[in-house]
Amino acid sequence: MKTSTLLLSLSCIFILFTTSKCDDQETLSCEDHSSKLSEMKTTIQDLAGASVCNGNFECLYIAFGSKPCGGPWSYLVYSTSIDTLKLTNLVDTYNQLEKMLNSECGRISDCAFVVPPQRLECKNNTCIAIY
Repeated sequence: MKTSTLLLSLSCIFILFTTSKCDDQETLSCEDHSSKLSEMKTTIQDLAGASVCNGNFECLYIAFGSKPCGGPWSYLVYSTSIDTLKLTNLVDTYNQLEKMLNSECGRISDCAFVVPPQRLECKNNTCIAIY
């Protein structure tokens, strides 16, 4: 039930961002979209930050964000102690929305390739990326 509610919420957000502009309706500015993405980013980082690692949980990482030149801005490190399906769905939605925002708002960035972690370690019950 929670998953279907989450997916419905994410679908609504996606539709909000992808609706075509109409002359009769007020549309959200790039700044408004950026603000919404910032809120989503905080939610995602808080969820990942709540994860803990130990002998029972595995450390993982996921590409996070979408650079205008392509590829992620960073890699988010988390453990399986949290709802990983929820995190993955949130990150996927965030990445798609940021990609769309980059295109619609003419954003630019460096085109540097962001290297994923070589390995992950658990230190003091926290997953650490080793580059």
